[in-house]
Amino acid sequence: MSNTSTYRRAWLVTALSGGILGSLLLYGCKPGDYRREADDAAGGIIKQKQLEAFGREELFTIEKPADTLRRRLMEAQKLARSHAASLGMTDLKPIDHWPDDDYLKKGVGESDGLLVIEPGVALKLTLIDALRVAAGNSRDYQGQKETVYRAALALDLERDAFRSTFTAVTSTDISHDAGVSPEVSGIDSSTSLGLTQRFKNGITLTGAITLDVAKLLSQDRSSSNALSADTSVEIPLLRGSGSHIVAEPLTQAERDALYAIYTFERFKRTFAVDIASDYLEVLQQIDRVKNEEDNYTGLVLTVRQVKRFSEAGKQSQIEVDRASQDELRARQRWISAQQSYERRLDSFKVTMGLPTDADIKLDRDELPRLAQDVRASLLPRRDTLSSSDESLPADAPVTLTVPSREGAGPMELAVPIATDLALKNRLDLRIAQGRVYDAQRRVVVAADALRAELTLLGRASAGESRSLSSTGSRDEFDPRVDEGFYDALLTIDLPLERTRERNAYRISLINLKRAVRDLQSSEDQVKLSVRNILRDLLEFRESLHIQAGAVDLAKDRVRSTDMLLQAGRGSIRNALDAKSDLVQSQNALTAALVSYRIAELQIQRDMGKLQVNEQGLWQTYNPQEVPDDSDDHNNG
Repeated sequence: MSNTSTYRRAWLVTALSGGILGSLLLYGCKPGDYRREADDAAGGIIKQKQLEAFGREELFTIEKPADTLRRRLMEAQKLARSHAASLGMTDLKPIDHWPDDDYLKKGVGESDGLLVIEPGVALKLTLIDALRVAAGNSRDYQGQKETVYRAALALDLERDAFRSTFTAVTSTDISHDAGVSPEVSGIDSSTSLGLTQRFKNGITLTGAITLDVAKLLSQDRSSSNALSADTSVEIPLLRGSGSHIVAEPLTQAERDALYAIYTFERFKRTFAVDIASDYLEVLQQIDRVKNEEDNYTGLVLTVRQVKRFSEAGKQSQIEVDRASQDELRARQRWISAQQSYERRLDSFKVTMGLPTDADIKLDRDELPRLAQDVRASLLPRRDTLSSSDESLPADAPVTLTVPSREGAGPMELAVPIATDLALKNRLDLRIAQGRVYDAQRRVVVAADALRAELTLLGRASAGESRSLSSTGSRDEFDPRVDEGFYDALLTIDLPLERTRERNAYRISLINLKRAVRDLQSSEDQVKLSVRNILRDLLEFRESLHIQAGAVDLAKDRVRSTDMLLQAGRGSIRNALDAKSDLVQSQNALTAALVSYRIAELQIQRDMGKLQVNEQGLWQTYNPQEVPDDSDDHNNG
């Protein structure tokens, strides 16, 4: 038989012995399969931690549908873009050697379900729409979700350290020796199956079974087979032993994943309040534009009237010039208000993750609805605001009315109640509390490193390997345990040199002190935040009272001065001052209304009682309800 035929047959045997196993190992191991496997692992961990943190699961995904609102806006309104990625990741073209084609196609045809865009028509957003749009498109929001996902993958990796690890290795050696007579050709194949298991008490167990096959392809074509087994165990007895030491990285990863869930939930609540604040502040700018426009229009009419009076000899040219000057200032304020509104709206678009040049308008009816939601007691009659009493003489002592909680809104809780709710429910405070426990565990781990190291090592092996030189001997599949090799070793490392460990231990104690200070600081900041917002609520409520009265007074003054001016008996200066005071009072009233509503949301957030779902929508806390402790999970 020719050497060529011999090599072909050798190659066939190689394919059968090693290639088949290799094909089985590689089957299905595509990048996309690994990605989906990672998604399943991270998704399961996130659900587990959601249940642990809040007792409920919530939809969580870091993947976006291809048909996002941003994409639809850019296409429908023909907005400028610089790259295919401006529309979204699914519009990218795979580069050379791209490993996961399905990923860029993922979600094609799926819509985010957010609003319908009509070509040529501005997209109108209510406050609810803005919350949903921001949750689905904000880049900061997406980044926070990905942080949670990374923490889940880090935990999965730590868990993997204590899972059973299986290995399979096969090798085939084809040899031909032409330097001897007769020539020798053969195949030497070895297949090994191994298992490694690390336990949380520190014991590490390793085992392997190896099958050797040696076969000559020339001469007598004899063969030899052998089965061998090898196992070893490592048992730490002092330093590095115990689950509280060995599994510490896993314990910390478990807690870090929980912290990530807490942090994201806190972010959702803060983000929802920020979106609402920005939305209402844009509406405030719209209201300011309207007030400035009305004032400008009124001053134009006033100037016309004063000019007619001047022509009739009833007003001097000085009064005409004074009115014209106020008209110019009114125009400047009107233009400035318009530009401020447009800048504020563009900034709001960026916050929501939408194109800056998108044609978007907000629902102006939100402000009237907001005014209706504020209790009538927050807007009392004007005559209840004055501290003067007409029945008293002018030189009577003045008694000032001190602001109180009388007529307060539902969120103006007593300071002790609001503080207690915040200390029980603030998620960032739970994290700070958990960090103290983490620092305590690190002290324990650092102290363990100071001890002597005593390790027991054991090894057992049975059977023997086979090679081409052993062909012709009898086949031996029995590892012959009674003829095996057994070895035990006890090693000890006395704590004679522990400088690094000594310093690490001292630093761990310093870090514990820092964690305690951080907790104290967080606690004080929580209290300070709650107290300040309660002060803001009182101030804004009083401002609502004052500005509502100021608007009524300003309207009365405008009517009075206009009537006197028309009768030719009024002062143009008084008329202009009344109009200026009116627009300022109207702007201040809107600002107080918006500020009060924002403060109501902020106090709910800072007490940890504002619930926000995965769509970014909140559920307002009702202080009249029985306190719900379902979220009060102990993180220690």
